[in-house]
Amino acid sequence: QVQLVESGGGLVQAGGSLRLSCAASGRTFSSYAMAWFRQAPGKERFFVAAIDWSGSATSYADSVKGRFTISRDIAKNTVYLQMNSLKPEDTANYYCAATPSIISLKLEHMRYWGKGTLVTVSS
Repeated sequence: QVQLVESGGGLVQAGGSLRLSCAASGRTFSSYAMAWFRQAPGKERFFVAAIDWSGSATSYADSVKGRFTISRDIAKNTVYLQMNSLKPEDTANYYCAATPSIISLKLEHMRYWGKGTLVTVSS
């Protein structure tokens, strides 16, 4: 069993930066690949970024490549999403999720979910 708790969301102006954190509890955290998804009000939840269990492989949605960076600190059981050059269209609830493999990145592949943290980017 893995519990995930996101933090770090807030209000930021366009062009600004935020760093989201996802704190995990559970002995098996290090065996999971981790992912971030986002969901804007009234819209579907979409993949943002993922990192494998070791931190050596990452994957990004085209819309955030070059602006967002995912990382993990296994010792701290934490995954981060550094978000730079934020745009109003990045406004959404951001969710952390755990998946058995970085090649399994569809919503239905996620084994555990956090409750989300809200990011609002003003123009």
